[in-house]
Amino acid sequence: MDMIEVRGAPNYYVCESGVLTHLEALLQKHGFKNVFVICGERSWKAAEPYFPKNGKLTYSFFRYNGECSLAEIERLSSLSVHFDVIIGIGGGKVLDLAKAVANQTHLDVVLIPTLASTCAAWTPLSVIYDENGTFIRYDIFPKSTLMVLVDTRILLHSPVVYLRAGIADTLAKWYEADCIIRQLSNPPLSVKIAHQTAYLCKTELLEHSRAAINDLVEKRDTLSFRKVIETIIMAGGMVGGFGDQYGRIAAAHSVHNGLTKVPETHHLLHGEKVAYGILVQLALEENWDEIHYLLPFYRDLKLPYTLKQLGLDATEKEKLTYIAEEIVQPHESIHLMNIPVDSEKIVQAFYQLEKLEV
Repeated sequence: MDMIEVRGAPNYYVCESGVLTHLEALLQKHGFKNVFVICGERSWKAAEPYFPKNGKLTYSFFRYNGECSLAEIERLSSLSVHFDVIIGIGGGKVLDLAKAVANQTHLDVVLIPTLASTCAAWTPLSVIYDENGTFIRYDIFPKSTLMVLVDTRILLHSPVVYLRAGIADTLAKWYEADCIIRQLSNPPLSVKIAHQTAYLCKTELLEHSRAAINDLVEKRDTLSFRKVIETIIMAGGMVGGFGDQYGRIAAAHSVHNGLTKVPETHHLLHGEKVAYGILVQLALEENWDEIHYLLPFYRDLKLPYTLKQLGLDATEKEKLTYIAEEIVQPHESIHLMNIPVDSEKIVQAFYQLEKLEV
């Protein structure tokens, strides 16, 4: 077994309404004075009402250009050399960008998610894309995030589509971790923790997601809403944090990566593509009972389960074959399933899912 590196949590984490009122005090505890803030236009609009006003620290704001790309990491790293700490405010790409810049400049990073769409706020890694939004690779960092501050006032005003995508991305934690971990005859304790946390992701989301989405629509800070956002951000991040390579990604994310290669799917969020990837993975495992169990949940949450919902045409076999070939590239995590897969099997899974009665 390969060595397992545990990065279970950020240094400090709070999920609470009003936590940003304590931001300056938290920064001052570490002696920070000059703050480099990375945000997007929409993310700053969401956070600005709750951000410290007339504080003692100096904040300089830098807008990101829409992708967590190598060029963007270089650009912002070159601008941040005279600062004490980096704050990332936004969704997954902004937070990943802030982590990557912090790693390159050897600064601490504080993350303030404005969306509960991924576990990016928790995990010490970044997903790198090119300038056109095509996946390139994952970079895992040697240092965890200093602080994660989840202010529920911000998340209660986030678009429903992002919470839906976060639910799907986190649901995949169970299916991807399980298919890897169950190959181990005697997993170490950290991997067992990852496995149990992945199962917790599944059970909490299947129980509370429908209510949480309704609560978000009604702007209610309820138990179900908090359970879902903390499952996405905290529990989802813990699976990889404790399980390392045994708790990160498998086939569902390879399907996501393949789907990013065609422009028809670029309108979809990360988690929406992963949602379809879960079904493909289960089809490859011939676990049709679980697929039928999930389909009502997919319908209720409006998650994609057909090619048409992805923006693809089932009659365009050449395009589907191209996507399938990308999914089974030698470096892809689908091969961690330890079952033989090739592009033909992927296309067959696509068509088998099309035949399901829903």
